[in-house]
Amino acid sequence: MTLERKFWGPVGWGLLAGALLVPLAGVEHGAKIAVAVAIATAGWQLTHRGPAARAIARTGVILNRIRGRALTAVSENRRAWMLVGAVTLAAGPLALNNYVLDVLALAWLYVVLALGLQITVGFTGLLDLGYAAFYAMGAYGYALASTRFGVSFWAGLPLGALLAAACGVLLGVVTLRLRGDYLAIVTLGFIQIVHLVLNNWDRVTNGPNGILHIGRPQIGSLVFTDPIHFYYLMLGVAIVAILINTRVQSSRIGRAWMAIRDDEIAAEAMGVPTTRLKILAFASGAAWAGVAGVCFAGKYAFVSPESFTFFESIVILAMVVLGGMSSIPGVVVGAVVIVVVPELLRGVQDYRMLAFGAALVFMMAARPEGLIRRGLPKRRPGAAAA
Repeated sequence: MTLERKFWGPVGWGLLAGALLVPLAGVEHGAKIAVAVAIATAGWQLTHRGPAARAIARTGVILNRIRGRALTAVSENRRAWMLVGAVTLAAGPLALNNYVLDVLALAWLYVVLALGLQITVGFTGLLDLGYAAFYAMGAYGYALASTRFGVSFWAGLPLGALLAAACGVLLGVVTLRLRGDYLAIVTLGFIQIVHLVLNNWDRVTNGPNGILHIGRPQIGSLVFTDPIHFYYLMLGVAIVAILINTRVQSSRIGRAWMAIRDDEIAAEAMGVPTTRLKILAFASGAAWAGVAGVCFAGKYAFVSPESFTFFESIVILAMVVLGGMSSIPGVVVGAVVIVVVPELLRGVQDYRMLAFGAALVFMMAARPEGLIRRGLPKRRPGAAAA
């Protein structure tokens, strides 16, 4: 590579980024972004060639060794680390302010949503772009039951799960013969239909104004109103979802789902009831979205159509993809990262979503399997080779 190409590569990318952003951000901000992109591109070129690249490679080897030893230490002392984690999650909130607790409660809510979508997308390989519709079903189901019939939050949890699961079964039956892009288009149409119904059925949903005065969770005389209450509530729901999904993933149903994801024709030839299991995947994932919707309605005591849009489905899908589609710990980490990182970048309000989007693109380019990849099961000693 000549010196001219080394120079014009960063400059060219900087000018391109600046030209694209000038109509949106203005000349001053566009120039700043152009300079930042040029510097970043030059740094990328320098760190991927020559002595800097070798130094980075050696640093990577050292970090991998440290990571391996840390994982070994964790696996050898798993119970101790689990105890430390449980104590931190239980006692840590006592030292945090309400803003941090509110963000963490929202993160646990999205963990439940991401785990539900993982069943459909990660385990079964069914691309669902309308997942927020099931989220809305749970929220609006509990909102109507609470405001019109006085149903409590605890009774609303199974009600929201069943309502969303029924909608999941309906969508699964409709999309049985569809795969890939065609399935994604149908689910996209589904979320648009649900959003239009919520916006226009004023007699039931109150239209764009939403539903107010929804009943909050209550235990005896204690009404959940403080952020710390919802932190513990959502943490408990998230732990239950993690435990159930972990058991399901290792069960015959979970393995059958993953067989359908890898090769549906081969799975059907081996006797896997693909029709029933795909409908079950839609229903199971939708049920967790319904539970999360009930928790959302109980937390904010208000729901409106603007909380359940197509963009919400994309955010939840990004959590699953970022964390690792077949890894439950990865999905948990992905959900927490996508909720928490934008809050940490509030200091750079004008550029935080730009920086966050660039980080996601870089992450997917550098590690497409996700943050935490689920390893293959180990072969038993003495087992015959396949």
